[in-house]
Amino acid sequence: MQIQGIYKSDKGKSIFYTWSQAMHTRIDLVLCNRPEVESKQIAALIYEEIGRIEKIGNRFDPESELSVINRMASQQPVRISPDLYDIINLCLEYNKLTLSCFDISIHSEKHDRNTISSILLSPENQTVYFQKTGIILDLSGFLKGYALEKIRPILSAGKIDDVLVNFGNSSVMAIGNHPFGKGWKIEWETLDNGDEKNPVTLFNECFTTSGNNSSERRHIINPPTGEYVEGLRKVSVLTDNAITGEVLSTALFVATTEQREELIRDFQCKAFIIMY
Repeated sequence: MQIQGIYKSDKGKSIFYTWSQAMHTRIDLVLCNRPEVESKQIAALIYEEIGRIEKIGNRFDPESELSVINRMASQQPVRISPDLYDIINLCLEYNKLTLSCFDISIHSEKHDRNTISSILLSPENQTVYFQKTGIILDLSGFLKGYALEKIRPILSAGKIDDVLVNFGNSSVMAIGNHPFGKGWKIEWETLDNGDEKNPVTLFNECFTTSGNNSSERRHIINPPTGEYVEGLRKVSVLTDNAITGEVLSTALFVATTEQREELIRDFQCKAFIIMY
């Protein structure tokens, strides 16, 4: 994979910036304090890993592994890869931990809060089976966080201690420091006029956002009601783990006020909530 980017070095410190497209968004990657050749090699491995995970879990790709089980798992148990088994198992666990506010079965036919319980995993056979027809799994509120966590071993093997990975400003992982500052400073709110405000400095943290582009363009469904969420514009969370952040940003977006308080307390996270 050929990597295009910008490499700069000054006073013994260096920075390599590159970008790509995956998971229906732009990915910006900043690697620090490694030689240019090594930086490009590591960036290539990162993009390959993201592409591999997207191929597993993109339900809009008819050839993805997820699309196969969406078509076949209501007919018979389907053997799945270790990654997809791990993904679905984690999603079922997070459904319980988030008071059913996070639900990957939300786009299923005749969905209700019990639909997700019809997804059966067999650890012995590594299969998934849907107990009823019409179940559709959607990992769009999970996959980017999972990909960010799968990147960590690549960074560790490449001895990258300072890095920023940004999925379209909605899923950000920051490790270590910018070469000319402490942590990584990001802007977390974009105003209607395009201006940005409210900077947040991340240090070994993940910053994840769920939201609607406008009050007319809603796209997040509340699992218990089946209705699009009204009134909220954006929810961002600050976590140590990208998967937890991805799940919580969605869960907090659809949660009631009481549920939101409980989830923030249980997960010990910091949340930023913007109303219309």
